[in-house]
Amino acid sequence: MKMAMAYLRVVLSGVAAIFVAELAPFFAILLSVRGLSSMSGQGAVGFDPYSLWAGIFSPWCWLIAVVFFALFFTASRLGNKVLRVLLFWTPTLAISTLGFGICALLTYAWMHFRKG
Repeated sequence: MKMAMAYLRVVLSGVAAIFVAELAPFFAILLSVRGLSSMSGQGAVGFDPYSLWAGIFSPWCWLIAVVFFALFFTASRLGNKVLRVLLFWTPTLAISTLGFGICALLTYAWMHFRKG
């Protein structure tokens, strides 16, 4: 059972780190587009969804993922249970749920609009 929990922590750390590395620039773009659109005198702001997909091939994305993996994995091995829950279980489960939810939403939208 201990070995299965160790594997779960490694996998959860990796998945959450990849979602953070991919979703952080996405939310930064959304916030910047929202800020630009409210400025007076500005025209429409373009958005390229391909740039988000191309981000996974960026070295910066993988550097961020490795750093967050190290942080999450280190937090998963803390001796204090309260700190482990606050620094590992809560963020990794929230990030993973958000990431898989966005993937499911995009998959559903793709399947729905592909037919019509």
